[in-house]
Amino acid sequence: RRGRPRTLWRDFVSVVWCRVGISNITVPSPSGDHLFKGFHGDAELANETFSELDDHHNLDHVDAALFMHHEDDPDLHNHFFFFLNEKVFSYYQNKVVEGYPKDISEVFPGIPDHLEAAVECPKIDCDEDSVIFFKGHDIYHYHMNTQTVDKKHFESMPNCTSAFHFMENYYCFHGHQFSKFNPKPERCTASTPERPAGSSTGVPSSKCSRVHLDALTSDDAGNVYAFRSHHYIHKDDGSDNITVEAIDSAFKEIHSDLDAVFSYDNHLYMIKDDNVHVYKIGEPHIHLDGYPKTLKEELGVEGHVDTAMVCNDHPHIAHIIQGNKMFDVDMKATPREPTNERPLSLFKHVDTAMCGPKGVTVVVGNHFYHFDSVMIMVAARALPEQHRVSSGLFGCDH
Repeated sequence: RRGRPRTLWRDFVSVVWCRVGISNITVPSPSGDHLFKGFHGDAELANETFSELDDHHNLDHVDAALFMHHEDDPDLHNHFFFFLNEKVFSYYQNKVVEGYPKDISEVFPGIPDHLEAAVECPKIDCDEDSVIFFKGHDIYHYHMNTQTVDKKHFESMPNCTSAFHFMENYYCFHGHQFSKFNPKPERCTASTPERPAGSSTGVPSSKCSRVHLDALTSDDAGNVYAFRSHHYIHKDDGSDNITVEAIDSAFKEIHSDLDAVFSYDNHLYMIKDDNVHVYKIGEPHIHLDGYPKTLKEELGVEGHVDTAMVCNDHPHIAHIIQGNKMFDVDMKATPREPTNERPLSLFKHVDTAMCGPKGVTVVVGNHFYHFDSVMIMVAARALPEQHRVSSGLFGCDH
């Protein structure tokens, strides 16, 4: 089966962003029988992942595809959907669901056949879990809970041959260009078309060039965790393997908008508002009983925390940054309390920071600065060389 690549896909018919499962992004390749997984690496045969497309259904193309996140309905939640002519195919854990294919109108009433693109729009962006379908200049907002459809004529943007949702942004691909658009039915507008750059998979370059992080840390094994809005990035130590997931998938108690995080004794201490959550690092991460606790109760700290970190040279000291000052909390002390307050002369504000084997990484906006130690960072009177978060921390090409 692996030697018979017979599945013929249209040129970039679909870009699928997966919160869980086999990959972070699946992009059918222009060569017809391959797809990309992730933001890096070579294309692979499509039938190696979705073998039934070849062996049972003999598909010659796919019109659209999406990955569904809808916790209210387990028959749809965490399923892949592939659309072909008037049919839809459902996959769960890369196996076709019994009873499929079905007519599109049976699974998604009010949605036409022969679609050109589809993209999920969760309730955080569309007020309720929805799917946006594209056909010609028409856009169909399908509301999952009510199974109702809002149709809008979209003359301001060329026909979408694929649609893509990544973090807070929505993209419509058309030929060799893409446009960003607002997904809400009442505010559905598009940006000026741009050309994708810096990615063999056609992922828009803006996702690499404008990276703002809420929180950042490195665990005892050297793996990096970066948090932004409702998502987090996990980068394995010593490799270019990067995964992007919804925070809910691993840290459901946090949900979104983390303020700070640090790693101590194989645990992640996650600060959100006035509370501290603690997770034992593993697969899966385990939320400890008795948490969350207040900042005051757990760390002796009051007020908003911008960032926190534990460094190898003092492995039991959590360095807490608030505004332009930093103080220390001895994690072995009972009770814990902030000590050793000192100013940060170089920074009025720090978005996030972490310690690693090579020193301290301080992130401000889209850039970061490296210091060999906390002591050097505090004593410094001039900023070191500025680096881009996207290329320096996550290996983007620009």
